[in-house]
Amino acid sequence: MKRFVIMLIAMLTVVMLLAACNSMAADENAAANELLRLRLPMGYIPDPQYAPLYVAVEKGYFAEEGLELEFDYSFETDGMALVGANEVPFALVGGDQAILARAQELPVVYVLEWFQKYPIAVVSHETAGIETPQDLIGRSVGIPGFFGTSYVGYVGLLSANDMTQDQVQATDIGFTQIESLLTDQVDAVVVFANNEPVQLENMGESINTLQVADYIDLVHNGVVTNEATITNNPDLIERFTRAMLRGLTDTLADPDEAYEISKIYVEGLDDSRRGVLEASLEFWRADTLGLTDAQSWERTQDLLLDMGLLDGPLADIEEAFTNEFILKVQP
Repeated sequence: MKRFVIMLIAMLTVVMLLAACNSMAADENAAANELLRLRLPMGYIPDPQYAPLYVAVEKGYFAEEGLELEFDYSFETDGMALVGANEVPFALVGGDQAILARAQELPVVYVLEWFQKYPIAVVSHETAGIETPQDLIGRSVGIPGFFGTSYVGYVGLLSANDMTQDQVQATDIGFTQIESLLTDQVDAVVVFANNEPVQLENMGESINTLQVADYIDLVHNGVVTNEATITNNPDLIERFTRAMLRGLTDTLADPDEAYEISKIYVEGLDDSRRGVLEASLEFWRADTLGLTDAQSWERTQDLLLDMGLLDGPLADIEEAFTNEFILKVQP
């Protein structure tokens, strides 16, 4: 009888140990399967130009990296401030804005160049005869405002062609470029090359387009993080960039699929906006996706200095960006 009791106690002990082990394993699996939710400031409204991110989410690339994205379509400056304060680890912003933020002592670092070409353009009616930047001399140009990406691109176009702002009659028209052009309020308008020209062509308008990227190489939209994340959580940056690059690669390889996926995330999206994605593709292509070029950063800083937007050059412009994580996640 005593021997039976001992055996029973031993068996119960084993069962309890197995149950405890199974419980620990379940807890570990649950922890492993729990996704880290990231709020991502985007800088614009839901749009097919964000297809690479939509693809990466829908195909589970971020989930495979243990990440879940919350798309935050807030202003670019808001995203920059949040990253600089380490309230969020990433945001989509322009390189020119990263330089200006560093000048204000925000510890932001640009880690992935999404748009390899600066997507600002000057558009006019074909009948206006504006075929070169020099044709803008003495003409009226509508611009969304004397600030931000459009303004930087516009001045960059003039500067690259040895022109000054006083040679052109620039007018602040807000975001009414299409209306202003169609009603002949101005001779030309400053636009995003993957947006308004597509809309105008869909309307049957014959236009001329001067692409800023054809004349000067400036840093545009990409991913910024901050120095704290680089120091304390570099693995998070690798996981994020790897997932985003997979989405970008798939979008370039199959734009039709990417556009269909975008319909899940952009309410009311129909085929009239397909041209936005198609126009965006050429701005994203590169031999090494995501890689940024030091010379383009120097050129962008020089332009900001010439515009009076910087009081002086950064102590070390190379601290504003890094290719470290892009190179790490290359297959």
